[in-house]
Amino acid sequence: MDTLAQYQAIYDIVRLIPHGRVCSYGVIAKCVGYGCTARIVGRAMSACHNLPDVPAHRVVNSTGKLTGRFHFATPTEMEDLLKAEGISIKNDKIADFKAVFWDPDTLAAEF
Repeated sequence: MDTLAQYQAIYDIVRLIPHGRVCSYGVIAKCVGYGCTARIVGRAMSACHNLPDVPAHRVVNSTGKLTGRFHFATPTEMEDLLKAEGISIKNDKIADFKAVFWDPDTLAAEF
């Protein structure tokens, strides 16, 4: 899969993350499949800010840390967007990470 196709697959998954929920780079990479890594997902997120329908603020690292915050227009924009969705943040980390984590595998279980 080439980079453009990987990015599109990543964006398709990120668009599915529900309001008030988050997912991790690694889980998204696993969904995309062979050849995709958490680092590639991070690159895709930093490249998507001109795509208003990709909620990049909902993608965090595997412990809930807002590692992508510096790729937004301001260092607090990611946190502000998450808080606006009702997600609690403490010290640049999602306070209730397990409770708001969304696993794309739950989609398969719904069908």
